[in-house]
Amino acid sequence: EIHVKEPIEKEVNPRLLPGELLLCEASTVYKYMQEDGSNRGTYGKLVCTNFKISFLDDDSASDDNEPQFKNKIVGENDITLQCVDQIYGVYDEKKKLLTGQLRKYPEKLIIYCKDLRVFNFCLRYTKEEEVKRIVSGIVHHSQTPKLLKRLFLFSYASAAPNNTDGRNQTVMFETLEDWLDELERTKGNVKYKAVTTNEGYRVSEKLPLYFVVPMCISEESILKYEGRGIPIWCWSCHNGAALLKMSAFPKEQDDSTSQMQRAFLDGICKTISKPPYELLKLDDLSSSLPSLQDIQTAYTRFKQLFLIDNSTDFWATDVKWFSLLESTNWLEIIRRVLKKAIEVAECLEIQHTNVLLIEESATDLCCVISSLVQVMMDSYSRTKSGFQSLIQKEWVIGGHGFLDRCNHLHKSEKEEAPVFLLLLNCVWQLVQQYPPAFEFTETYLTVLSDSLYVPIFSTFFFNSQHQRDTNKSGESLKTQSGPFRFLTVWDWSVQFDPKAQAFLNNPLYAEKPKPDKSQRKTARFKHQRQLSLPLTQAKPSLKRGFFREETDHLIKNILGKRIGKFINSSDEPPNSLREFYDSWHSKPVDYHGLLLPRIDGSEIKVWAQRYLRWIPEAQLHGGGTIATAAKILDLMEEVQSLQVKMDEEHSQAVSGGVHSVPMLRNSARLSSLFPFALLQRQSVKPALPTSTWKDLEDEDDLVKRDDEFVDLSGDML
Repeated sequence: EIHVKEPIEKEVNPRLLPGELLLCEASTVYKYMQEDGSNRGTYGKLVCTNFKISFLDDDSASDDNEPQFKNKIVGENDITLQCVDQIYGVYDEKKKLLTGQLRKYPEKLIIYCKDLRVFNFCLRYTKEEEVKRIVSGIVHHSQTPKLLKRLFLFSYASAAPNNTDGRNQTVMFETLEDWLDELERTKGNVKYKAVTTNEGYRVSEKLPLYFVVPMCISEESILKYEGRGIPIWCWSCHNGAALLKMSAFPKEQDDSTSQMQRAFLDGICKTISKPPYELLKLDDLSSSLPSLQDIQTAYTRFKQLFLIDNSTDFWATDVKWFSLLESTNWLEIIRRVLKKAIEVAECLEIQHTNVLLIEESATDLCCVISSLVQVMMDSYSRTKSGFQSLIQKEWVIGGHGFLDRCNHLHKSEKEEAPVFLLLLNCVWQLVQQYPPAFEFTETYLTVLSDSLYVPIFSTFFFNSQHQRDTNKSGESLKTQSGPFRFLTVWDWSVQFDPKAQAFLNNPLYAEKPKPDKSQRKTARFKHQRQLSLPLTQAKPSLKRGFFREETDHLIKNILGKRIGKFINSSDEPPNSLREFYDSWHSKPVDYHGLLLPRIDGSEIKVWAQRYLRWIPEAQLHGGGTIATAAKILDLMEEVQSLQVKMDEEHSQAVSGGVHSVPMLRNSARLSSLFPFALLQRQSVKPALPTSTWKDLEDEDDLVKRDDEFVDLSGDML
């Protein structure tokens, strides 16, 4: 039974950002707690602005008990309009998808978010006029097609002061100098050159202003087909082999045009296969990897497993967890992408062969594979600034269509595909397999995925550099003089204060050894590897393909027929690749050298922190990797305090280079999904499948024996 509380005496108003306008609001809205099947919750005000949907209750007005990890832009009860996935209304206990004009208004509103949060609002006690305004306002502003200039990005850029700290070390690749520096860093400047042919976008609006091509490619060749058929440089290996990408010619052409294009392509390939260039291997990603439609379908099924309305739904799906997970095909797509990256790495590292990735636009799967290969082969890309520079180079400047692929404007669902999320999922596999190799944490990857939907940064809200540049001018806004000054997502101080930013840095990162101390540092690496990866094999394992024979039976039983087909099919890697993979895994890991992901059936995991963080039943309190991290951070804090005392004794100033360590008090009570799930209480329902619990409900003596409580939630993890 729901008891209506007295109206809130204190008026709670939303905190508005510069350029943010309140569009509609409704009072006496009841927000259900998602943790159990009861009707418990809290009353407050539901508001919609041109930036977000926000629920304001008594706690919204106070700054007490703020979490350690707080986002300054998007609060716990805020949903940016771009983060709204689907909105359902409940009519007489039946859910109905809400779109367009509404004839009848629901008594309950359910909002599913792209970051997998689920909000349940009861409107039964709200005035009818307010219900009409808030529901129609939320549906209209979050679901209907928009013009690009109507994005909050432009309102914020025109109103916000430009006071970002200039300490961002990310290379933006917006100038010719940035490309020249990258060529020099990778020693690619002997065979490749940065070109200015596209200045003024005279070659193509899809290409960046500046890019790198082989020395032998002429300006006429680049201009001939608007940049199509031209190998564009991504990265050079230490042995001189390079990773290249190419925009393919359209398949549907008349014979004469097709022959001319084929002859042009043959000429280009022959030119860059001759000395001083290495042999060239072509890889058409459209035929060797899943299509964008397959990726979108798999992710749509996958995310449904985590958009949980209540505990009952959770336990109903928990019983069939493995079969549901396997049927989505999402983990299999991650495995195939990682396997492709291993193939490319083997060509570059062992065969000393240039690899040319080919795709229709070279801005989707090319971005995924080229980024993954660089993360695996270049330790600079595993630092925070290096990884951010990589995203700038391959994705933002490289022309990935964030606007279309994320469907920020709600123009066409046909173009939508979680390509960037696929990359982050693949990188996460490497981060959790080799923690000391990365300067950033999984929390960093999680907040980066969340930032896709925060429209105050320009990073993920344009399809190309050309689109960003042409929309920079602010002549349409009277208040704006001169071009917009967009923020970049890489300035983390906009979203997090220094204490919260500490969670993005890996305290166990094995920094690159200095040459004069190499011997001592190498010994430390071995020790850290044993500490962080106790289960890593030290000797060669007997394997068939990528899979240990002794685990075949288990994998087939758990993950089903698709994996079984993969093990025994012609898709098994060729001998040279298998030898490369097995040989690498038989040796100790060099955290600053090549990294190869383990892609056995049981090694590809669900990114628990991102996908399970809003589900209380899936949390292990006082457990998980955070329990280990908390102990290590306590030790690091003690070491730092001793260092400070030593410095003070020697009358030296404390070095500014020492990283601050986040304070983790009450570490025994922390959730395994910290810092997103903090000290939340456990679900009031026992952690057993619903059907099992119903069978045990009559056993009073079992219920009373708390000390014999059984937790099976580990299955989901």
